[in-house]
Amino acid sequence: MHACLCVQITGETVGEVKAVADMHQRKAEMARQSDAFIALPGGYGTLEELLEVIAWAQLGIHDKPVGLLNVDGYYNSLLSFLDKAVEEEFISPTSRHIIVLASTPKELLDKLEEYSPRHEKVVPRMQWEMEQLSYCKSCEIPGLKEGKPIIQAQRGTML
Repeated sequence: MHACLCVQITGETVGEVKAVADMHQRKAEMARQSDAFIALPGGYGTLEELLEVIAWAQLGIHDKPVGLLNVDGYYNSLLSFLDKAVEEEFISPTSRHIIVLASTPKELLDKLEEYSPRHEKVVPRMQWEMEQLSYCKSCEIPGLKEGKPIIQAQRGTML
């Protein structure tokens, strides 16, 4: 199923306008071209994109900083949720540090400039780059021929 949003762009545009097939391609292209990610207070779309780039960092797909502009404590509840997930061992303590947090734009930009990944990656980046996140029939997957499961469910994971 494809959705088509036909939008007329009026006025001056900044940067390049690029047509893409779908939202997944849009996010992947933005991620490829970005030096960092910054989430401002927002709704479901912002939250979905924020969590996706955090997950991509944890998986080793990118090592770019992910900034959260916590204006007037807007994201405090989300941060408490993440801290609880660390406490319950759903998120590793080092992965919790993927998020760079600040309450002002200047402070956030300064912290993003100093960012250095401290988390362990779940999957080496090379595996993701082999086929640009697509299935590879010629790839050898350990355990597949032996009939062993290749996806291990973790506590709290729905398959």
